[in-house]
Amino acid sequence: MSATVHQLGGHRPGGKTQPSLDPMLALVAHDLNLVNAVILDRMQSDIPLIPELAGHLIAGGGKRMRPMLTLASAQLLGYSGTRHHRLAACVEFIHTATLLHDDVVDSSDLRRGRRTANIIWGNPASVLVGDFLFSRSFELMVEDGSLKVLKILSNASAVIAEGEVNQLTAVRRLDISEERYLDIIGAKTAALFAAACRIAAVVAERGEGDEAALDAYGRNLGIAFQLVDDAIDYVSDANTMGKDAGDDFREGKMTLPVILAYARGDEAARAFWKDAIAGRRVTDEDFAEAIRLVQSSRAVDDTLARARHYGQRAIDALGGFASGAAKDAMVEAVEFAVARAF
Repeated sequence: MSATVHQLGGHRPGGKTQPSLDPMLALVAHDLNLVNAVILDRMQSDIPLIPELAGHLIAGGGKRMRPMLTLASAQLLGYSGTRHHRLAACVEFIHTATLLHDDVVDSSDLRRGRRTANIIWGNPASVLVGDFLFSRSFELMVEDGSLKVLKILSNASAVIAEGEVNQLTAVRRLDISEERYLDIIGAKTAALFAAACRIAAVVAERGEGDEAALDAYGRNLGIAFQLVDDAIDYVSDANTMGKDAGDDFREGKMTLPVILAYARGDEAARAFWKDAIAGRRVTDEDFAEAIRLVQSSRAVDDTLARARHYGQRAIDALGGFASGAAKDAMVEAVEFAVARAF
């Protein structure tokens, strides 16, 4: 019997009612300590602002999900070396650099419940320290010595940047299709999830089949993760999200809940969305109306249903790997990603 994404909030094996990252954290705890040591070492600089600003975000309560996926994937394959420690740190540096840049682009005030680096130190410092972290990530790739690893991670970095530009050009446009939306999140979010998992198969010297399976696991998990993030913007609050409620709405982003709600709306609803996406409806009352419209049109429900679909695809991608603690933890990580909205 294949594993499945359990009903959110429903009964799970072992009497657990809510999935979590705890099994994965327990699985990779020792390795993650070594990764954190690499991160701490490589974010140092003779320029004090660099470790100060980078440390604010790196130590800001993130789950380290992407490097944990590299470590868990390595354990799934029985890898016993140490190359994955530096590569997991590399993955985290890429992710952190993109966050620093994203917060500048989006003019964000909060990240993981704390003030963003751009609010504290300004946009120029955030952009430049993001560049520094990207540079450190490429140093780590080169030090690993594998052209294949370098190709996977450098390609992921380029794809992420393309996805961010694609998203930027889609802001405040009502004509964004679900297909283009999926292209955007597949690039800006899922590409790094996929690369983080795939490089474990390279360092473990496994074949293309295992590489592709882990890539599919990470990619589908990343899409599910972003779908839930975009749904949470309309069902949660700043404490749950770690960002201001309604950020996507006020920034005019056509995320899937809005795409579906607009497509299903009557004339009055469509008029509201036209004004909102154009930036003419940005008050708390307007956001409350947006929440009502996405929920009454079942747009949030259907966004989460799609997240479960991609989550199931991620779990199915692990089907060829041996059962054990690593596989169980990776399955539960998918369930956790999907269940965050509840």
